[in-house]
Amino acid sequence: MFTIGGAGSSASKQTALVVGLVSGSQFVNHAFLVLLPPVLPILSADLGVSISLLGVAMGVQALVNTAFQLPFGYLADHYDRTIALGVSSVLGALGALITALASGFPELVAGQVVLGIGVAGHHAAHYPLLSDATTEDTRGRAFAVYNFGGSLGFATPPVVSTFVIAVVGLTWRHAIGLVAVVGLAYAVAVTAVFAWRVDDAITAPNVEASVTDTPLADRVRTQLRALVAAPGILAVAVLTLLSSTANWGVTSYAVVFLTDAYSLSLGVANVVLTGLFVVGAGSILFGGYLTDRFGGGRVLVVSFVGLTGLLGLVSAAVVPAVVAIGLFLLLGGVRSLASPARDQLTERLATRGTVAKSFAIVTIGIMLGNAIAPPVFGYLIQRVGVQTTFFAITGVALGATVVTLLVVVTFVGEPRPAPVTDG
Repeated sequence: MFTIGGAGSSASKQTALVVGLVSGSQFVNHAFLVLLPPVLPILSADLGVSISLLGVAMGVQALVNTAFQLPFGYLADHYDRTIALGVSSVLGALGALITALASGFPELVAGQVVLGIGVAGHHAAHYPLLSDATTEDTRGRAFAVYNFGGSLGFATPPVVSTFVIAVVGLTWRHAIGLVAVVGLAYAVAVTAVFAWRVDDAITAPNVEASVTDTPLADRVRTQLRALVAAPGILAVAVLTLLSSTANWGVTSYAVVFLTDAYSLSLGVANVVLTGLFVVGAGSILFGGYLTDRFGGGRVLVVSFVGLTGLLGLVSAAVVPAVVAIGLFLLLGGVRSLASPARDQLTERLATRGTVAKSFAIVTIGIMLGNAIAPPVFGYLIQRVGVQTTFFAITGVALGATVVTLLVVVTFVGEPRPAPVTDG
């Protein structure tokens, strides 16, 4: 059971409540992020646009998501985490609804923009809540539970799409709309519970709200000093950018790869995509144990070395289809080991009082990868084919492995940065 600093059962219940609610929110937000990949072939035909153009739509969502990371991080660190969580959750669901109702490509992009603004706030709100609700020796497992929820969220849209579309009279719109409605209901519920049942010690910011008459330029300089004082966070963000680009390349186009390179049906390919995330969910829990036991640095290295090797083997497309399916599932497990390790390392390297902003900065790396991967790899698929594109994804994963080694050697074992004060 999780405890807070040796507190009694009430503290343990608060911890369990926060970890459970935030993990559920992670589930919903991650489901929003992969609404389009399971239906790309159908969506392309229905809206009359190319795969590469749909990749642009996904990239726009991620770019907007990136732009709103720091504003949400500032809101969570300086004002109110419950407000950040509520606004983020509701906007994400509304964006999913707009996407489901899109009659053409412009409306689809509009829905992805609103969705991107909403999803931008979930890490900035979630991580400081988890940080203040757990102790250092259980945080790796808490992050594992949290990322387990997120991985199941990734796994859900392919299943929902497959089963909904199989029903006569229902389309991709109904599948996305179902996820959106469930997400909106959860947004209302989780915001209410945090407002009424979670202690202020957990939901309150770690620093006092900024004085209203402080000039904007001074506040910006203070934030920049905080970033420079924590170069480890910037290094983790670079690492995350590369790994995210590779991972989102796989997530966005695994279905296209399997239907093109191995002639699998759309339904089977979506089941494989779901299986990739389900295996990844279990691997995250194991990764949390390994992170608490051996430290995040070692787990990151093992994860990214394995990811690079498996991607290279998958890209070669020299094995039978059933073996390729197994490799995709194994790839999902190996890459997911890194999630709790990355989170532990980020929390460890964050300057005190800037946990939300630090996770927002690392999330910028995640979302920039998400912004880059769909349009760039979608374009490559159109130009050079899906197999060559997956070799390019392997090259990006290799780059992530090299940067991981540099980050671990340089920053693991360093003392926690001191807080940066105004002045």
